Amino acid sequence: MKLNIGKYAFNSKEQALEKIKKLGIETDEEGNELPAHKHTVVELGFEALSEPVIDPDAYPPEVIEYPTFGTDYLVDVLWVDLEEEEDGSTNHPYGWATYSVNVSDEGIHGFLGLKYQELKITNN
Repeated sequence: MKLNIGKYAFNSKEQALEKIKKLGIETDEEGNELPAHKHTVVELGFEALSEPVIDPDAYPPEVIEYPTFGTDYLVDVLWVDLEEEEDGSTNHPYGWATYSVNVSDEGIHGFLGLKYQELKITNN
């Protein structure tokens, strides 16, 4: 089993959900939509650009200043068994490379001990 990690920044939540849905879904007997693929998709949402400021003396805690958020909707994917090119490289699935971001460290999210820098898709 070959694993790759991709980090993506979409223009909106709706755009991200559309891409995720195109990976494949099944509907169970109760009408619930379930993934029909082996990949692990984690919606991180909008990146927090600042932390909230909380009054430490208030009970219950009171927010003095709310965080600000970016405009990109972030998604991390642990890809399983993507098709390999003849040279051994791996490409993002169709339509995903456009939204791929490359972070210099491990980023704000990780997959249980797997290293993004070792498993990231380098062929865009």
